[in-house]
Amino acid sequence: MLSRVRTIAFIGMRPVEITVEAQISPGIASFTIVGLPDKAVAEAKERVRSTFFHLGIGFPPKRVVINMAPADMPKGGSHYDLPIAIAILGSMGAIDIDFFNNAITIGELSLDGRLQYVSGTLCAAMFANEKGMSIICPSDCSDEAVLSGNNSIIAPDSMLSLINHIKGTSIIKQPTMDQNSVRQQQYSIDMSDIKGQEVAKRAIMIAVSGRHNVLMIGQPGAGKSMMAHRIQTILPPLSPQEALETTCIYSIAGMMQDKRLISVPPFRDPHNSASIASMVGGGTDVKPGEISLAHNGILFMDELPEFQKTVIEALRQPLETNNVTIARAKEHITYPASIQLVAAMNPCKCGHYGNRQKECPKVPKCAMDYKNKISGPILDRFDMVIYMNSIKTEDLFNSQQCMESSEMKKIVTRARNYQESRYREMNPDSKRDIFGIGYDVCNTSENSSHYNGKISNKYLDTISNIDDEARSLIQHAVSSANLSARGCNKIIRVARTIADMSQSTKITDSHIAEALQYRMIDPINSIK
Repeated sequence: MLSRVRTIAFIGMRPVEITVEAQISPGIASFTIVGLPDKAVAEAKERVRSTFFHLGIGFPPKRVVINMAPADMPKGGSHYDLPIAIAILGSMGAIDIDFFNNAITIGELSLDGRLQYVSGTLCAAMFANEKGMSIICPSDCSDEAVLSGNNSIIAPDSMLSLINHIKGTSIIKQPTMDQNSVRQQQYSIDMSDIKGQEVAKRAIMIAVSGRHNVLMIGQPGAGKSMMAHRIQTILPPLSPQEALETTCIYSIAGMMQDKRLISVPPFRDPHNSASIASMVGGGTDVKPGEISLAHNGILFMDELPEFQKTVIEALRQPLETNNVTIARAKEHITYPASIQLVAAMNPCKCGHYGNRQKECPKVPKCAMDYKNKISGPILDRFDMVIYMNSIKTEDLFNSQQCMESSEMKKIVTRARNYQESRYREMNPDSKRDIFGIGYDVCNTSENSSHYNGKISNKYLDTISNIDDEARSLIQHAVSSANLSARGCNKIIRVARTIADMSQSTKITDSHIAEALQYRMIDPINSIK
């Protein structure tokens, strides 16, 4: 008897339906899995055999063949254990295989038949929901599965409980949404911890409001890293759609330890020794890298020139396209990577260029060599460059209360809401498609591309609304500074955000003038 069970494979974040077929035929006793299985799938044979033994089910002493179709697609992961075991039981006639005709089945088996957590459950449940199917997954994955909105979830804790559910001897209850299913974040740090640097704080608020990429340059101890880590305290929560997207990425990566919806923008802070695979993504099963894990949030790269050159250059494509494509011999895997890049660097190797009392004898050559570690195209992709001088003594001992993160967050939230409302008015039918199958994640029109730092150039032209004085100023600046077309475009984007912060429909010369201050990208001539 031939039986079939539906399961899922992941090409990046795109789920692909896989059919697991089991055929039991006369012949020498053997157990074969075909269809390009990886090591984890091949080892499923031993886990399935042991599960049958503990359940008291005799494994058929015949020729057992498992085919995973489509056969030309590589299959990886331990979530194929359960569908393989179910398919064999169906071929033996031990269970009603028709029960699984309209279900996606995933799960890893332990040796005694218990079901273990598997990554990617949220994406699988969302795919099943889109196709109008049930999702069968381990009970440890139930909290993650309910986030998909699927109302037909079967989450057994063991193979035995699933068999009993099918036979009707016991019923597995439909899991429900936990009231604490949204991940909350409490911070012990605050922007008010930073003394002085009011200009930098203003620039950071602008950058966060429009999700602009920002580079901070300053001497050691100026507060660059301190400022960057406190950016997360002024970030508004993710929209429901952004939260679902971000959670899907962490589900695929197997990083859903608390199994809650990620409602706070992620903040990723990789060390400068990070490899290109850890940043971009890769490995044998092509997991998301730091760029994708920072999707809808912040990627902070401290001591930017100390990263490998290949790692820095790998940022070019994601910063332009908001996704990252990993090429393999037989396939190209794409992960979303709509990030706000925040980077920090010293003006030179010793870090004291511009300080006559501390700078080394090699200036300005050491500063030039250090800056040249960052290529021109990468520098050009920063919307804003902030130069941070050392904190003045009077600021350091000033007892006056600085602006707190809560106040800055209100300003940022108001500016983002202004951008969102404008985008919705002009694009009422806009939808996100994270799977490439026409799936509307939360049935909303929210779209992270409404941020000024991420919107398309065509849409930017529509909303710019630059008055004559501002247009004359930016034309003169572009001509005199010999800025690239991208540089001009980024000045307009930042100016649009500054205007949004003041609820202005027009971009005036004052907005352009402030935006121009953040476009000086030559640390050699700018730090004095």
